[in-house]
Amino acid sequence: MAKSATTNEDAPGLIDARIKELGDWRGAMLAHVRALIQQALPDVVEDWKWRGVPVWSRGGMICTGETYKSVVKLTFAKGASLDDPSGLFNSSLEGNTRRAIDLHEGDKLDEAAFRALVAAAAVLNGSRAR
Repeated sequence: MAKSATTNEDAPGLIDARIKELGDWRGAMLAHVRALIQQALPDVVEDWKWRGVPVWSRGGMICTGETYKSVVKLTFAKGASLDDPSGLFNSSLEGNTRRAIDLHEGDKLDEAAFRALVAAAAVLNGSRAR
């Protein structure tokens, strides 16, 4: 019987393959933010949804990692409810729920602030950050 959906077990390998397939700054950036997410939440769940979008969750969706021609977009599902004292959110600011971070080639991400934002998203989802 053929699988109808990707399982969580498949997701890490599919994300690895996507990073390799990109083969440019977008793949390197996606790998970098993935590592930061895993540092912030070592037990984060990785999913692969919507025909090729990495999704990280714990107690609910934390963020997605979409890749486009000129941007890696990290969309936080409940970003509008998160404090962002470092001003990482720079996209999707008009909505009442989501917020996003658009990363372009050459951008430097404030790693400590990003890890704190990921941990805060997990707390908002009702799971304690470790």
